[in-house]
Amino acid sequence: MELLGFSLDAWITIITVLSMFTILLCTKLRTDLVFLGAMAILYVTGVLDAKEAFSGFSSTSVVVIGVLFVVVAGLTHTGVLQWIVKRLLGQPNSYSKAVVRLMLPVAALSSFLSNTTVVALFVNIVKMWSKKLGVQPSKLLIPLSYASGMGGVCTLIGTPPNLIISGLYADHTGSTMNIMTTTIPGLFCLFIGVLSIIALRRLLPNRKTPESAFEATNEYTVEMLVPSDNPYIGMTIAETNLKKVHGGNLIELIHFDAVISPVPDDEVLMGGDRLVYAGQIDELLDLEKSHQFVNADHPIFKMSEIDRSRQLRTAYVKFGSPLIGKTITTSKFEKKYNVVLVAVGRRGERINESPREVKLQAGDTLLLECPRHIDLDTDAMKSQLNFFDSTEVANIGTKTFISISIMIAMVVLSALNIMPLLQCAFLAAMAMLITQCCSPNQAMKAINWEILMVFAGSVVLGTAIQKTGIAERMAFGILDVCGTNPLVVMTAICFVGTFATEFISNTAAGAMFFPIMYNAAENLGYEPFPFLVALMISVSSSFATPIGSPTHMLVYGPGGYRFSDFMRIGLLMNIIILAANIIIVNIVYPLTPLAY
Repeated sequence: MELLGFSLDAWITIITVLSMFTILLCTKLRTDLVFLGAMAILYVTGVLDAKEAFSGFSSTSVVVIGVLFVVVAGLTHTGVLQWIVKRLLGQPNSYSKAVVRLMLPVAALSSFLSNTTVVALFVNIVKMWSKKLGVQPSKLLIPLSYASGMGGVCTLIGTPPNLIISGLYADHTGSTMNIMTTTIPGLFCLFIGVLSIIALRRLLPNRKTPESAFEATNEYTVEMLVPSDNPYIGMTIAETNLKKVHGGNLIELIHFDAVISPVPDDEVLMGGDRLVYAGQIDELLDLEKSHQFVNADHPIFKMSEIDRSRQLRTAYVKFGSPLIGKTITTSKFEKKYNVVLVAVGRRGERINESPREVKLQAGDTLLLECPRHIDLDTDAMKSQLNFFDSTEVANIGTKTFISISIMIAMVVLSALNIMPLLQCAFLAAMAMLITQCCSPNQAMKAINWEILMVFAGSVVLGTAIQKTGIAERMAFGILDVCGTNPLVVMTAICFVGTFATEFISNTAAGAMFFPIMYNAAENLGYEPFPFLVALMISVSSSFATPIGSPTHMLVYGPGGYRFSDFMRIGLLMNIIILAANIIIVNIVYPLTPLAY
């Protein structure tokens, strides 16, 4: 039975895919669970058999990604990135030189390492560097994120879609792509991208950094709670000298439900009172020690319970965070993680209201009083906030050079086709563990199982789209619209892929568009290889929305950006890189008719 030319299995696949992407766009459900649900539906409904439904978990490209997490862990924990950064950035005397000095090294690192890891390391460095250069970080953080994406496409291991597409190509043809297949096209697009950033620099926003809201702290308010065993209970405000303290002034006293302001000198201090001070925040927090107070909303009522090893930390609310649209009080975040919200900044300006009454938005900057050794790596914490002021620094030493050597050896062996990439990756991961560049515990923590689930699910979706004939029908539909000119067809599919990846993961876009591009090329009578190389670059070229790439989300908060800031320059970048992509791919890999 067919409807509009599609079988029942095809319609089940179409509805599943559309529902999955709608859920990802409109809800906060975990991405891996959404992909797992899609895989389950395709299996239970009989669209795919058991082998096909779970083929993603045995896919070579997915296994390679999992093993590469261990290799990257060895590089990260031996301080390779920090060592490279120290020797890369200098004191350029113009914005153009600063962009080149920043983007080229970031792109080079992202060709072999996780884009997210590279950008996370560079964010704080760029913020400090921009102050030395006398420019706002917002002028450099978008180029930072763009560079990581453009650098990632320069090798097969630089970005997941390259591995997914090359793996699917190997499954269909029996031929494997070289690790450097995309290097020349990728470098050309990077070169065009750097020139475009310099030429379009006026479209980059000049935003205040979120931290600028926390630089002038003379208007901060801090609430202090009087514990039940405080020695000042029963004394008047005048007797305790609490009216005017070092760093600020008492502006309000909350006694049960009564708010007393201004506070009279003869007001008696009682247990459970809340004192609201305005002034210099770090100095006002000294009242915890000098007068044995407790930061308000901290669940402590006896001095013996106070944790004195606390510090101020800056965090940014992530896109999709469950904190969005809530106040910190209704979210129970403070009590759950033993932190206290001190202030909220938005687009470089401090919000002039009680921080606990502010409904949080994506990109908001939070100033938190936290335990000194708070664990920032828990899944629950990382799903809500990004911390960029971590004091954990890897030690640079002999192991730094060992891990670099291991990485270089892996790339060379694979590039020269001495050994398949999967075997090279396994040997590199084992070498990292044997030489103790990372511990087994660090290696296991480095593996992002959520990402692997998404990759596996992407492979399965591609299989379903291919098996049910959707890819072939869509390919014929594109040919009907675009004609039989291969360049027009290639450009059309890459154009759609480029803009689709602004809203869905580039991995999902790669898996979804692979069968469409592959079938379109075959139906035209051409080898699919150059078409797929162009597709690799396209699905990783997301510049126009902050949700288009995890690295965009990493810089969104620190740069004080607005959603529209990415669109102003990103839409042009999408078109420019698309044109560069089509031109260079057809020069390096000329279209070749299929040999029958």
